[in-house]
Amino acid sequence: MKDETSPPSGCESLCFTAAKKKVPRKGLLKRGLNDMTSLTALLSKWPLIRQIRERVDGTGLEAMSDKTRAMHARTDDAQVARSICPYCGVGCGQLIYHKNGKLISIEGDPESPISQGNLCPKGAASYQLLTHNRRETKMKYRAPRAKEWTEISLDRAMEMVADRVWESRKRTFVDKQNGATINHTTAICHLGGATLDNEENYLIKKLFTLGLGMVCISNQARI
Repeated sequence: MKDETSPPSGCESLCFTAAKKKVPRKGLLKRGLNDMTSLTALLSKWPLIRQIRERVDGTGLEAMSDKTRAMHARTDDAQVARSICPYCGVGCGQLIYHKNGKLISIEGDPESPISQGNLCPKGAASYQLLTHNRRETKMKYRAPRAKEWTEISLDRAMEMVADRVWESRKRTFVDKQNGATINHTTAICHLGGATLDNEENYLIKKLFTLGLGMVCISNQARI
């Protein structure tokens, strides 16, 4: 025999609640239909149900949830500039994404005839090279026999480099040797970086060879 004090279950619970709260059966039915509609709408958003209903393989848009559809790439609406990887001499192309003066991302350039959008682990980490919190952003100088580095301005650093280059050239420049005019110095050398193009290397060669008499000139790409 069923205990009359035990709580009802299933359909009996719904009717019991309606009777206890004196809810009209019409309103109760309407609420049940609304709940079923909400449940159906919720299930229809489930990618698995959508794949079964549309009879697709689940590799297209039907596999995306509403949250996934609302997602956007961080490079959306960003400006892009083309550049070259600063590391080795291969010269892989890079796309520099920036927005409102802030660096967003660095990716491989698919239009580069050299790398075709591919980057090695170092090139792919160029973004961290520029945004790392321990990256030095100021010029530092350590005087001879000094133990500490001191910050100096970029203008002063450029002047110090220019003064040392000219002093080294003046001190080691050779006009003639064994009766032959040579006009060169072997005390100064220049190593170009991988980001230099042919035009820049041409100007460097002319300036340092004809202008300063340097003979030790090379480029990272050749090494």
